[in-house]
Amino acid sequence: MTTAPAQPGATVTPEKPKAVVRVGDRVFSAASVIAGGLILFVLVLVAAFLVWQSIPAFSAKVGELPNNATNFWDYVGPLVFGTVWSALIALVISVPLALGIALFISHYAPRRLAPVLGYVIDLLAAVPSVVYGLWGIVVLAPFVKPFYAFLNEYLGWFPLFSGQVSGTGRTILTASIVLAVMAIPIMTAVMREIFLQAPTLNEEAALALGATRWEMIRLSVLPFAKSGIVSAIMLGLGRALGETMAIALVLSVSTNVTFQMLTSQNPSTIAANIALQFAEASGTALNALIASGLILFVITLVINMLARYIVRTRVS
Repeated sequence: MTTAPAQPGATVTPEKPKAVVRVGDRVFSAASVIAGGLILFVLVLVAAFLVWQSIPAFSAKVGELPNNATNFWDYVGPLVFGTVWSALIALVISVPLALGIALFISHYAPRRLAPVLGYVIDLLAAVPSVVYGLWGIVVLAPFVKPFYAFLNEYLGWFPLFSGQVSGTGRTILTASIVLAVMAIPIMTAVMREIFLQAPTLNEEAALALGATRWEMIRLSVLPFAKSGIVSAIMLGLGRALGETMAIALVLSVSTNVTFQMLTSQNPSTIAANIALQFAEASGTALNALIASGLILFVITLVINMLARYIVRTRVS
């Protein structure tokens, strides 16, 4: 049986070869889908558990909640304030340090020294939080007491440094310094990798046109790394918001809402309050702790989702 010749001017499209799907590809694909679905399933279970256990706290009456709170929001409000306030102070301290360290490792340090510095900074993330807390109590708090007295004496007119200075040095500022040290490694790691991915041609072009090294960084590296810097800050914020043991060791449980950073009357955080009160809580008080954990869960989830979104999209 003969095939009819193609008409003049007609295009003959060759048949596409069929894709060969190997057994290993199918197994890997199925395992990836199962693993991703399992993570989402566990996340949904955690959220459902927190919501279910929090219902009694949301509907609690006067006198049923700890600290004589009139309602749940009156109870959790100071804790949310302390959580956000300590995390913001930690960011103010850690962001310039992380940015400077990342720039030094990526563009200033000698080639033999840069990897060593990177490893040392990354090792800080492996230090347990309880060690940071002990360091904050034993070393940092006594060390910063003279500095706090100096700030209060000469800058006491400013609300942040006003009030009676703590005699122990265990203040919200000390706790925020500890949080800053804990957030620096992850922020530095993200920023460093973004800086190293900056187009080399742009850097060389800026230097060839007579720009200094800092001008080259400002014109070529920082605009390219803007999204990475923002995402690193968000990840550091998420780490600071969820820290427990370091804050629990440095700060005592308190329901104060104050912006003063040097006094002994400090706002506590949600995570530290749960860690310190959970063993003795029962009934509605236990539900209140779980409900405060739900609030922290929502805050941390929003922060991490925002960070992922910024990583995926470039900031204009």
